Amino acid sequence: MIAGGGIGGLLIVLVALFFGIDPGLLGGLTGGGSTYDTQEAPAPSTDGEVICKTAEDANTNTECRLEWTAKSLDQVWTEQLPKQAGIEYEAPGLHLFNQTVSTACGQASSNTGPFFCPADRTAYFDASFFSLLEQLGGSSDPFAQEYIVAHEFGHSIQQLEGTLGLSDYENPGADSNAVKIELQADCYGGIWAHHAAQGEDAFLEPITNEQVASAIQSTKAVGDDNIQKRSGGQVRPDQWTHGSSEQRTQAFLTGYETGSMASCDFLERGVYQQ
Repeated sequence: MIAGGGIGGLLIVLVALFFGIDPGLLGGLTGGGSTYDTQEAPAPSTDGEVICKTAEDANTNTECRLEWTAKSLDQVWTEQLPKQAGIEYEAPGLHLFNQTVSTACGQASSNTGPFFCPADRTAYFDASFFSLLEQLGGSSDPFAQEYIVAHEFGHSIQQLEGTLGLSDYENPGADSNAVKIELQADCYGGIWAHHAAQGEDAFLEPITNEQVASAIQSTKAVGDDNIQKRSGGQVRPDQWTHGSSEQRTQAFLTGYETGSMASCDFLERGVYQQ
C-alpha cells in the first residue's frame, strides 16, 4: 500500500480489476525532505507544459487548480498548525505527473491515484485520476477535486505530528489505525475548507452549500464499502483501510464545521488546543 494511504491506496484493488494491474508493483512506497514555500511559491514540479499565473487559470485548468489549492493549503496550515498543535508548518512538495512518475518511495503510475510520499515529503497527482473518481460515483466539481488535494496534504500534517507511521495497512479493520489515520486526513481536509475563504488574502471565495455537497459526493465514492460493492464483492468491515462512505463523509464535515484539530483527534492523543 502507498505510504500515507491517500485516496490512491484505497483504489488499488479496484484499479487492478479495471486495468489488470498487479497491486504488488505498488509496494515499497514508504518512509522525509523537500519544502514548498507558499509566500514565493515556485511552480510545482510537473511533467507537462502547463503554466499557471492567475486565479482564472485555477478556475479553468485542473493542473492549475491543484497548484493553487496547494498554495491555499499552505496558507491555512501555516497559521493553524502552530496555533492548534504547537508545531511549525513545513510545506510539502507538489508534483503533477502524467502516466508514470519516479518518487523517493518508488515508481507509481496514473492508476495509483493521488498519494503522499513521506520519503520526499511530496504529494503526487495525475489529473486523469478525476475521471476514475467519477466512475466510482464521485463529483467532477472543482471543489471536490480540491478535497482530494486537501486529504493528501493532511497526510503531510500527520508526518509533521509524527503519527503517519502509525498507519498499518497490514492490519485492517473498521477500528484500525489505518482507518483512523485516513479519517483524520479527511477531517484535516475539512479544516482547510473551514478556513480557506477567511481573511483578506484568502485564495478561495466563500464556499457554497453546492460545493460542499460535491465534496461529500466524493467522500462517499471513496468509502471502503462503496469500493467493495463496486468491485462486486461483499461489504467486509474487517478489510477496511480507509473507512466507510459514512465515516469519511462525517470526518470531512466535522473538520469543515469546527475548523478544529481537536475535533479530528481520532487517535485520542489529546494534544490539541481547543
